[in-house]
Amino acid sequence: MKPLGRHVLAEIYGCDFDILNDISKVEEIMVNAALEAGAEVREFVFHKFSPQGVSGVVVISESHLAIHTWPELGYAAVDVFTCGDKVDPWDACNYLTNCFNAKQMTAKEAKRGIQPVTPHQEVVNI
Repeated sequence: MKPLGRHVLAEIYGCDFDILNDISKVEEIMVNAALEAGAEVREFVFHKFSPQGVSGVVVISESHLAIHTWPELGYAAVDVFTCGDKVDPWDACNYLTNCFNAKQMTAKEAKRGIQPVTPHQEVVNI
């Protein structure tokens, strides 16, 4: 069965401190990453920590993008969850990597919402 969505967890390293520590820049880049991937942006909220770091989420019609930054380490933890066929989460991750002037990105993708396909598969309801 086809999954309902794709969820990419990205580790972005070697990023520019000044970008990761600037709430306005991180917000703009995250919103543009969603648009670059073909998503429809609904809402977004970001928070600046003291002494450094930014966290935020962009809610899209197709799900969400989230980020937590550690500017002092040049590191950003990003997740991009998209539903449907229209939006490619990898486009968003690659856009973020470029805009953060990152040296490296590692990522893995999980398929979400895959329903059981065999009558013998055990399902545990909680």
